[in-house]
Amino acid sequence: MNAHPARACGIDFGTSNSTVGWLRPGQPALLTLEDGKPTLPSAVFFNADEDSTCYGRAALGEYLEGYEGRLMRALKSLLGSSLIDGHTEVHGRALAFRELLAQFIGELKKRAEAQAGRSFEQAVFGRPVHFVDDDEAADRRAQDTLEDIARRIGFKEVSFQFEPIGAALHYELGLEREELVLIADIGGGTADFSLVRLSPERARNTERHEDLLGNAGVHIGGTDFDRALSLECVMPLLGYRGKMKNGADIPSSLFFQLATWHTINSAYTRQAWSDLQNIYRDATARTELDRLSRLVNNREGHWLALQVEQAKIDLSAAPVAHMVLDRLEQGLRHDIGAEDFTLATRNLVERVAATVDGLLRDAGVAREQVDSIYFTGGASGVPQLRARIAAELPQARAVEGDLYGSIGAGLAVEAARRYG
Repeated sequence: MNAHPARACGIDFGTSNSTVGWLRPGQPALLTLEDGKPTLPSAVFFNADEDSTCYGRAALGEYLEGYEGRLMRALKSLLGSSLIDGHTEVHGRALAFRELLAQFIGELKKRAEAQAGRSFEQAVFGRPVHFVDDDEAADRRAQDTLEDIARRIGFKEVSFQFEPIGAALHYELGLEREELVLIADIGGGTADFSLVRLSPERARNTERHEDLLGNAGVHIGGTDFDRALSLECVMPLLGYRGKMKNGADIPSSLFFQLATWHTINSAYTRQAWSDLQNIYRDATARTELDRLSRLVNNREGHWLALQVEQAKIDLSAAPVAHMVLDRLEQGLRHDIGAEDFTLATRNLVERVAATVDGLLRDAGVAREQVDSIYFTGGASGVPQLRARIAAELPQARAVEGDLYGSIGAGLAVEAARRYG
């Protein structure tokens, strides 16, 4: 390990949370970014009342306090999507999505430099195994976009490392013997898996390509679990799967928009409001659609999404989540049980398990050969998902990393290796 501070930092720009790592002798690897914490939630709030912009917990706080404005979350989801070249409206002005990402990542850089007491010109950015599933050209464009933004905000040298490898480097620092490890990195937007040989001896090597036996990823993460939970267990309270007078189902597009972080604002357009009024006139589910109208009228979509996210977190630790939904209707309470959550997410869980199975097959590794499963990323705390992955490797021991910090800490190790 270096006897002096590293020149470069490692940046984990995540779907839900972001961190910056920097190796210094005798200090934690992660820099504190907000309220003494190393995570900065990947959220921006454009406050129309105050004509100001804030980030992270402060952004979520101002939004929930009821200020007028725009809350943007899951910004990383824009990379690799067709939206990246588009615009959104903020304070009556058009803001390019690329500019939005540059603002957030620029804020990350600024806060890290303020904490470090120095500037950074070199950085290793984490990246998912696949920004875009099954489309190499789109995946390449997503990385190029991120690199272009990083250079625009002042980094002179930018390189990339797979996020699960970042987590592996952090785990390896504590190993005493060689292990074959499945890194299960399940964040807000992607589930990435890597099979890596780790050991104290291998940790000294700068080139680790031979130690990576295989990786695979699928575009499923915490926000997908939120969406599935919302559609299955919460949106029916607003009329989802209700009936029109002619017996047809109520059109579902508005519910899908409200269940997905980066499309919630689409539910507030004039066209969406006009469609909702037409549906209301011809539907039987009046009580539910009254709640939906109230939600759209008061722009409470992000508030509801945060309640769903909290229910998911609660269900990771308790058999029932108790939701208080008084902004939809006075006194409205709604309980969701763990079985409901498991049923709502079973297809997602099976797709993730199939990704692990495919990785083992492609790498030619028998299940019995894997020593440990290293869980990292906030969504790896979802109990049914963790149990299903563990079932694929019954002899491997489950190890929990820092769910939000191990990637940034590992990228700091990589940054010190690459740039000194």
